Amino acid sequence: MTQSAATIDDPDMRCAGRDRLSLALMDARNHTLHLLGKFEQDLGPGLAVPQAPDLVPPLWLAGHVAWLAEYWTARNPQRGLGPACPADAVRIGSVEPQADRWFDPSVLPHDERWSADLPDVAAVRAYLLDTLETLLDLLQKAEDSDASLYFFRMALFHEDLRGEQLLAMAQTLGVPLSLALPPGARTREPLAVPATRWTLGWPGPGFALGIECGHETEAVPEYEIDAQPVTWAQFVEFIDDGGYDRPELWSPAGWQWLEREAQGEGRRGPRHVEQIGVASGAVLQNLFGKPTRMGGGQCAMHVNWWEADAYARWAGRRLPTEVEWEIAVHVAHRRGFRWGDVREWTAGTLQPWAGYRPDAWGRHAEMDPQPLFGSARVLRGASFGTRARMKHPRARGWALPERDDGFVGFRTCAV
Repeated sequence: MTQSAATIDDPDMRCAGRDRLSLALMDARNHTLHLLGKFEQDLGPGLAVPQAPDLVPPLWLAGHVAWLAEYWTARNPQRGLGPACPADAVRIGSVEPQADRWFDPSVLPHDERWSADLPDVAAVRAYLLDTLETLLDLLQKAEDSDASLYFFRMALFHEDLRGEQLLAMAQTLGVPLSLALPPGARTREPLAVPATRWTLGWPGPGFALGIECGHETEAVPEYEIDAQPVTWAQFVEFIDDGGYDRPELWSPAGWQWLEREAQGEGRRGPRHVEQIGVASGAVLQNLFGKPTRMGGGQCAMHVNWWEADAYARWAGRRLPTEVEWEIAVHVAHRRGFRWGDVREWTAGTLQPWAGYRPDAWGRHAEMDPQPLFGSARVLRGASFGTRARMKHPRARGWALPERDDGFVGFRTCAV
């Protein structure tokens, strides 16, 4: 995806009014219901999944989407305050009397969700439909202001983020889905970006995650950055040159991770890779349960941060900082800076910017980044599994460096 000058910093759905927001909320809920149906079709009526850190019962996740939207809109008499609404404001009852016990993460922690007496798929589906109807009714009565629409926009963004999580879980579990990969592209020469001063942070009105707000101004020297994320052909060269056997290419923590992996099934390539074609630069990677030939020009994905960092060292380069990544989107988009195929690792650890204020709803959504400051790595961009309305050059995500379940790749940079 190459952004045009007209749309490069368009806030799009982040500033959507009632009518567009209403349509988007219906679309998001239809997407959740569609994915829930796919899980039911493949896993059976109980939607049972193994207990693992990168998984959660799909029934819980779908119900949680409806619960969070209801908790902060229909059940929240102070929703009109927007981001100024206190996190623990008094709530009225839910349309589902057991909703808090089932879907509030502070009541039902991650590891207890596999043994909980969750409702069946029909009940979760009914809860999704009932809460959507209420949400849309309240939205039509809301004032057309940023504060009044804040929690409706939050509900949309949360559901879209959870939708991408459901896709990543389907990939992990091998649930068959029809989701086309982006086409490969010819590798272009790296792009030179001139020195500049840049301010990070959400610049205007509308909805933004707390971790995207605040501001940080940096003086950035001239640098060079890849025009597209690292491709399979490029990553296969790293593998063929012994990249997974050379400790000098890895940071100490990365090598420790790799040695832990070697005690199990071992690691000789990104997650889900079955075969590697050294001559062709192509790989065979499972995609939603189906072995799929990845072309040499397609983006390497399911790469964790340690692997990305080791590749960059092998190539004599480094991962870009998030400010370098963001500048390049804005400055080099006319010269072929390609993004949006995979989410991308950046160099630094997750830290707040000056003026950061945590989201009031983040704790209830398990999206509070504060416990991971200084340990999680920043993700930028979007993936082919991201809803189009979520793709924005200032969007900011995060994950621990060992995570490889998402549709994540990387690009490299040099001074």
